[in-house]
Amino acid sequence: MITLLIASTSAIAQPLSEEKDELSEIFEKADEISSLRSLLIQQHGELLGESFFNGRSPNRAFNIKSASKSIIGLLVGIAIEEGFIPSVDEPISTYFPEYFEENPDPKKEQITVRNLLSMQTGLRSTSSGNYGAWVMSDNWVEYALDQDFVSQIDGRMVYSTGTSHLLSVIITKAAGMSTKAFAEKFLFAPLDVTVGGWDRDPQGYYMGGNNLALKPSDMLKIGQMLIDKGVWEGEQIISMDWIIDSFKTYTYSNYNPYGYGYQWWNKRTGKYTTLFAWGHGGQYIMMIPELDAVVVMTSSVTNASRRRTYKRPVFVLLEDHIIPYLESRLELN
Repeated sequence: MITLLIASTSAIAQPLSEEKDELSEIFEKADEISSLRSLLIQQHGELLGESFFNGRSPNRAFNIKSASKSIIGLLVGIAIEEGFIPSVDEPISTYFPEYFEENPDPKKEQITVRNLLSMQTGLRSTSSGNYGAWVMSDNWVEYALDQDFVSQIDGRMVYSTGTSHLLSVIITKAAGMSTKAFAEKFLFAPLDVTVGGWDRDPQGYYMGGNNLALKPSDMLKIGQMLIDKGVWEGEQIISMDWIIDSFKTYTYSNYNPYGYGYQWWNKRTGKYTTLFAWGHGGQYIMMIPELDAVVVMTSSVTNASRRRTYKRPVFVLLEDHIIPYLESRLELN
Protein backbone atom coordinates (compact mmCIF):
# COMPACT_ATOMS: atom_id res chain seq x y z
CA MET A 1 0.00 0.00 0.00
CA ILE A 2 1.36 3.42 -0.98
CA THR A 3 0.67 6.67 0.83
CA LEU A 4 1.48 9.31 -1.76
CA LEU A 5 1.88 13.07 -1.79
CA ILE A 6 2.77 14.89 -4.99
CA ALA A 7 3.62 18.56 -4.74
CA SER A 8 2.67 21.15 -7.34
CA THR A 9 5.35 22.44 -9.72
CA SER A 10 6.12 25.75 -11.40
CA ALA A 11 3.84 27.11 -14.10
CA ILE A 12 6.41 26.66 -16.86
CA ALA A 13 6.96 23.01 -16.07
CA GLN A 14 5.06 20.30 -17.90
CA PRO A 15 1.33 20.03 -17.13
CA LEU A 16 0.62 18.89 -13.59
CA SER A 17 -1.31 15.83 -14.76
CA GLU A 18 1.70 14.61 -16.77
CA GLU A 19 4.04 15.27 -13.88
CA LYS A 20 1.74 13.38 -11.54
CA ASP A 21 1.79 10.47 -13.97
CA GLU A 22 5.60 10.45 -14.05
CA LEU A 23 5.87 10.63 -10.27
CA SER A 24 3.20 7.97 -9.84
CA GLU A 25 5.21 5.67 -12.10
CA ILE A 26 8.33 6.31 -10.02
CA PHE A 27 6.52 5.52 -6.79
CA GLU A 28 4.93 2.43 -8.32
CA LYS A 29 8.38 1.21 -9.33
CA ALA A 30 9.62 2.02 -5.82
CA ASP A 31 6.78 -0.03 -4.32
CA GLU A 32 8.13 -3.06 -6.21
CA ILE A 33 11.27 -2.88 -4.03
CA SER A 34 9.91 -4.96 -1.18
CA SER A 35 12.20 -3.52 1.49
CA LEU A 36 11.57 0.16 0.69
CA ARG A 37 9.51 2.08 3.25
CA SER A 38 9.82 5.71 2.16
CA LEU A 39 10.93 7.74 -0.85
CA LEU A 40 11.16 11.54 -0.92
CA ILE A 41 12.25 13.54 -3.98
CA GLN A 42 13.22 17.21 -3.84
CA GLN A 43 14.64 19.58 -6.45
CA HIS A 44 15.54 23.28 -6.19
CA GLY A 45 14.44 23.09 -2.55
CA GLU A 46 10.92 22.04 -3.55
CA LEU A 47 9.39 18.76 -2.42
CA LEU A 48 8.14 17.15 -5.62
CA GLY A 49 6.69 14.07 -4.02
CA GLU A 50 6.97 11.62 -1.16
CA SER A 51 5.68 8.12 -0.70
CA PHE A 52 5.44 5.82 2.31
CA PHE A 53 5.07 2.10 1.78
CA ASN A 54 3.54 -0.74 3.79
CA GLY A 55 1.57 1.66 5.95
CA ARG A 56 4.55 3.60 7.25
CA SER A 57 3.78 7.01 8.72
CA PRO A 58 5.58 10.20 7.62
CA ASN A 59 5.97 11.01 11.32
CA ARG A 60 7.84 7.82 12.17
CA ALA A 61 11.57 8.07 12.85
CA PHE A 62 13.68 5.39 11.17
CA ASN A 63 16.89 3.87 12.45
CA ILE A 64 19.21 5.19 9.75
CA LYS A 65 21.88 2.64 10.70
CA SER A 66 25.32 3.54 9.30
CA ALA A 67 24.03 6.72 7.67
CA SER A 68 24.59 7.93 11.25
CA LYS A 69 28.30 8.02 10.37
CA SER A 70 27.70 10.85 7.91
CA ILE A 71 25.98 12.89 10.63
CA ILE A 72 29.01 12.32 12.87
CA GLY A 73 31.23 13.58 10.04
CA LEU A 74 29.24 16.83 9.92
CA LEU A 75 29.46 17.21 13.69
CA VAL A 76 33.25 16.84 13.61
CA GLY A 77 33.39 19.64 11.05
CA ILE A 78 31.27 21.87 13.28
CA ALA A 79 33.44 21.02 16.30
CA ILE A 80 36.52 22.14 14.36
CA GLU A 81 34.81 25.32 13.15
CA GLU A 82 33.70 26.11 16.72
CA GLY A 83 37.25 25.62 18.00
CA PHE A 84 36.63 22.52 20.11
CA ILE A 85 38.91 20.36 17.95
CA PRO A 86 42.07 22.09 16.65
CA SER A 87 42.10 20.42 13.23
CA VAL A 88 41.71 17.11 11.41
CA ASP A 89 45.43 16.54 12.00
CA GLU A 90 45.02 16.32 15.78
CA PRO A 91 46.31 12.94 17.05
CA ILE A 92 43.63 10.81 18.68
CA SER A 93 45.99 10.24 21.64
CA THR A 94 45.05 13.78 22.73
CA TYR A 95 41.57 12.51 23.61
CA PHE A 96 42.45 9.10 25.05
CA PRO A 97 45.46 9.81 27.31
CA GLU A 98 44.51 7.20 29.91
CA TYR A 99 44.32 4.47 27.27
CA PHE A 100 47.72 5.30 25.80
CA GLU A 101 49.33 5.62 29.22
CA GLU A 102 48.33 2.02 29.90
CA ASN A 103 48.83 0.85 26.31
CA PRO A 104 51.70 2.87 24.80
CA ASP A 105 51.94 2.36 21.06
CA PRO A 106 53.85 4.98 19.05
CA LYS A 107 52.24 3.84 15.82
CA LYS A 108 48.65 4.04 17.08
CA GLU A 109 49.41 7.41 18.62
CA GLN A 110 50.08 8.70 15.09
CA ILE A 111 46.45 8.10 14.08
CA THR A 112 44.67 11.42 13.54
CA VAL A 113 41.10 12.66 13.47
CA ARG A 114 41.46 12.77 9.68
CA ASN A 115 42.30 9.05 9.61
CA LEU A 116 39.15 8.31 11.61
CA LEU A 117 37.02 10.41 9.26
CA SER A 118 38.28 8.66 6.12
CA MET A 119 38.42 5.15 7.63
CA GLN A 120 42.17 4.99 7.11
CA THR A 121 43.36 4.13 10.61
CA GLY A 122 44.66 0.76 9.45
CA LEU A 123 43.10 -0.93 12.49
CA ARG A 124 41.09 -4.13 12.15
CA SER A 125 37.40 -3.50 11.55
CA THR A 126 34.77 -3.72 14.26
CA SER A 127 32.02 -4.00 11.62
CA SER A 128 30.53 -6.98 9.78
CA GLY A 129 31.72 -10.23 11.37
CA ASN A 130 33.40 -8.38 14.25
CA TYR A 131 30.47 -6.10 15.06
CA GLY A 132 28.77 -8.40 17.56
CA ALA A 133 31.87 -8.85 19.68
CA TRP A 134 32.48 -5.11 19.68
CA VAL A 135 28.99 -4.10 20.84
CA MET A 136 28.97 -6.90 23.43
CA SER A 137 32.24 -5.66 24.94
CA ASP A 138 32.12 -3.64 28.15
CA ASN A 139 34.16 -0.76 26.71
CA TRP A 140 33.69 0.10 23.03
CA VAL A 141 36.48 2.67 22.98
CA GLU A 142 39.09 0.31 24.38
CA TYR A 143 37.93 -2.52 22.13
CA ALA A 144 38.28 -0.33 19.02
CA LEU A 145 41.71 0.95 20.04
CA ASP A 146 42.89 -2.54 20.98
CA GLN A 147 42.58 -3.78 17.39
CA ASP A 148 45.76 -4.77 15.56
CA PHE A 149 46.87 -3.10 12.37
CA VAL A 150 45.73 -4.79 9.17
CA SER A 151 46.88 -1.94 6.91
CA GLN A 152 49.06 1.13 7.02
CA ILE A 153 47.79 4.42 8.42
CA ASP A 154 46.58 6.49 5.44
CA GLY A 155 46.41 3.27 3.46
CA ARG A 156 43.43 1.31 2.22
CA MET A 157 39.98 1.79 3.67
CA VAL A 158 39.10 -0.35 6.68
CA TYR A 159 35.42 0.32 7.23
CA SER A 160 34.68 0.18 10.96
CA THR A 161 31.81 1.40 13.10
CA GLY A 162 34.20 1.51 16.04
CA THR A 163 36.27 4.07 14.15
CA SER A 164 33.22 6.34 13.80
CA HIS A 165 32.39 5.77 17.45
CA LEU A 166 35.78 7.17 18.42
CA LEU A 167 34.79 10.36 16.61
CA SER A 168 31.64 10.65 18.73
CA VAL A 169 33.66 10.21 21.92
CA ILE A 170 36.15 12.83 20.72
CA ILE A 171 33.30 15.30 20.14
CA THR A 172 32.03 14.68 23.67
CA LYS A 173 35.45 15.05 25.26
CA ALA A 174 36.39 18.12 23.21
CA ALA A 175 33.11 20.01 23.57
CA GLY A 176 32.36 19.04 27.16
CA MET A 177 28.85 17.92 26.28
CA SER A 178 27.33 14.74 24.92
CA THR A 179 27.34 14.18 21.18
CA LYS A 180 23.53 14.35 21.22
CA ALA A 181 23.54 17.68 23.07
CA PHE A 182 26.20 19.00 20.67
CA ALA A 183 24.21 17.82 17.65
CA GLU A 184 21.01 19.37 18.94
CA LYS A 185 22.69 22.70 19.65
CA PHE A 186 24.68 23.14 16.46
CA LEU A 187 22.91 21.03 13.81
CA PHE A 188 19.49 19.67 14.69
CA ALA A 189 17.92 22.67 16.42
CA PRO A 190 18.75 25.13 13.61
CA LEU A 191 17.15 22.71 11.12
CA ASP A 192 14.23 21.86 13.45
CA VAL A 193 15.26 18.19 13.37
CA THR A 194 14.07 15.87 16.15
CA VAL A 195 16.07 12.83 17.27
CA GLY A 196 13.82 9.80 17.48
CA GLY A 197 16.35 7.69 19.36
CA TRP A 198 20.08 7.18 19.63
CA ASP A 199 21.93 4.28 21.27
CA ARG A 200 24.74 4.76 23.78
CA ASP A 201 27.73 2.64 24.75
CA PRO A 202 28.34 1.16 28.24
CA GLN A 203 30.10 4.38 29.32
CA GLY A 204 27.18 6.52 28.12
CA TYR A 205 28.76 7.91 24.93
CA TYR A 206 26.32 8.24 22.04
CA MET A 207 26.98 5.74 19.30
CA GLY A 208 29.10 7.28 16.58
CA GLY A 209 28.24 5.22 13.57
CA ASN A 210 24.93 3.44 13.99
CA ASN A 211 21.44 3.48 15.49
CA LEU A 212 20.47 7.14 15.23
CA ALA A 213 16.78 7.51 14.36
CA LEU A 214 15.48 10.36 12.22
CA LYS A 215 12.31 11.06 10.25
CA PRO A 216 12.74 10.95 6.45
CA SER A 217 11.63 14.60 6.26
CA ASP A 218 14.46 15.52 8.64
CA MET A 219 16.94 13.54 6.59
CA LEU A 220 15.77 15.59 3.61
CA LYS A 221 16.50 18.82 5.50
CA ILE A 222 20.08 17.72 6.12
CA GLY A 223 20.60 16.88 2.45
CA GLN A 224 19.09 20.18 1.35
CA MET A 225 21.27 22.16 3.76
CA LEU A 226 24.36 20.48 2.32
CA ILE A 227 23.38 21.00 -1.30
CA ASP A 228 22.74 24.65 -0.40
CA LYS A 229 26.40 25.01 0.62
CA GLY A 230 25.78 24.58 4.34
CA VAL A 231 23.13 27.29 4.59
CA TRP A 232 19.69 26.79 6.13
CA GLU A 233 17.17 29.64 6.23
CA GLY A 234 19.95 32.19 5.90
CA GLU A 235 22.16 30.68 8.61
CA GLN A 236 25.53 29.08 7.82
CA ILE A 237 25.31 25.75 9.64
CA ILE A 238 28.48 24.17 8.22
CA SER A 239 31.21 25.88 6.23
CA MET A 240 31.44 25.28 2.52
CA ASP A 241 35.09 24.32 2.99
CA TRP A 242 34.10 21.45 5.26
CA ILE A 243 31.46 20.26 2.83
CA ILE A 244 33.98 20.26 -0.02
CA ASP A 245 36.49 18.32 2.10
CA SER A 246 33.80 15.88 3.24
CA PHE A 247 32.83 14.94 -0.32
CA LYS A 248 36.34 14.45 -1.69
CA THR A 249 37.47 10.88 -2.32
CA TYR A 250 40.28 9.79 0.01
CA THR A 251 39.89 6.05 -0.40
CA TYR A 252 37.63 3.41 -1.94
CA SER A 253 35.55 0.60 -0.53
CA ASN A 254 36.99 -2.89 -0.86
CA TYR A 255 33.55 -4.28 -1.67
CA ASN A 256 31.91 -1.86 -4.13
CA PRO A 257 32.91 0.91 -6.57
CA TYR A 258 32.21 3.69 -4.10
CA GLY A 259 34.51 6.52 -3.11
CA TYR A 260 34.74 7.63 0.51
CA GLY A 261 35.25 11.08 2.00
CA TYR A 262 34.77 12.21 5.58
CA GLN A 263 32.11 9.62 6.47
CA TRP A 264 30.25 10.28 3.18
CA TRP A 265 30.12 8.06 0.10
CA ASN A 266 30.12 8.98 -3.59
CA LYS A 267 29.57 7.11 -6.85
CA ARG A 268 28.76 7.79 -10.48
CA THR A 269 25.09 7.29 -11.29
CA GLY A 270 24.67 7.59 -15.01
CA LYS A 271 26.17 10.95 -16.00
CA TYR A 272 26.19 12.33 -12.48
CA THR A 273 28.04 12.05 -9.21
CA THR A 274 25.79 11.06 -6.34
CA LEU A 275 26.94 11.98 -2.83
CA PHE A 276 25.29 9.97 -0.12
CA ALA A 277 24.93 8.78 3.43
CA TRP A 278 24.28 5.05 3.47
CA GLY A 279 22.91 2.80 6.17
CA HIS A 280 22.49 -0.98 6.28
CA GLY A 281 19.34 -2.23 4.61
CA GLY A 282 18.87 0.85 2.43
CA GLN A 283 18.85 4.07 4.46
CA TYR A 284 19.99 6.89 2.17
CA ILE A 285 20.40 10.63 1.98
CA MET A 286 21.36 11.15 -1.68
CA MET A 287 22.43 14.44 -3.24
CA ILE A 288 22.93 15.07 -6.94
CA PRO A 289 24.44 18.58 -7.11
CA GLU A 290 24.29 18.84 -10.91
CA LEU A 291 20.53 18.36 -10.74
CA ASP A 292 20.14 20.40 -7.53
CA ALA A 293 18.29 17.41 -6.11
CA VAL A 294 18.01 15.49 -2.86
CA VAL A 295 16.53 12.00 -2.62
CA VAL A 296 15.84 10.23 0.67
CA MET A 297 15.04 6.54 1.05
CA THR A 298 14.48 4.44 4.15
CA SER A 299 13.99 0.70 4.22
CA SER A 300 13.16 -2.30 6.36
CA VAL A 301 16.24 -4.22 7.47
CA THR A 302 14.33 -7.43 8.16
CA ASN A 303 15.65 -9.29 5.13
CA ALA A 304 18.84 -7.30 4.57
CA SER A 305 21.93 -9.47 4.38
CA ARG A 306 25.64 -8.78 4.40
CA ARG A 307 25.58 -9.37 0.64
CA ARG A 308 23.69 -6.04 0.38
CA THR A 309 21.61 -7.14 -2.59
CA TYR A 310 19.14 -4.36 -1.76
CA LYS A 311 21.55 -1.80 -3.29
CA ARG A 312 21.04 -2.72 -6.94
CA PRO A 313 17.27 -2.07 -7.22
CA VAL A 314 17.66 1.19 -5.29
CA PHE A 315 20.29 2.56 -7.68
CA VAL A 316 18.42 1.22 -10.72
CA LEU A 317 15.39 3.19 -9.52
CA LEU A 318 17.56 6.27 -9.12
CA GLU A 319 19.36 6.00 -12.46
CA ASP A 320 16.56 4.72 -14.70
CA HIS A 321 13.58 6.59 -13.29
CA ILE A 322 14.29 9.37 -10.80
CA ILE A 323 17.21 10.99 -12.61
CA PRO A 324 15.46 11.14 -16.03
CA TYR A 325 12.48 12.77 -14.31
CA LEU A 326 14.72 15.35 -12.62
CA GLU A 327 16.52 15.99 -15.93
CA SER A 328 13.21 16.61 -17.70
CA ARG A 329 12.30 19.24 -15.13
CA LEU A 330 15.62 21.00 -15.71
CA GLU A 331 15.03 21.05 -19.46
CA LEU A 332 11.60 22.60 -19.04
CA ASN A 333 12.68 25.28 -16.57
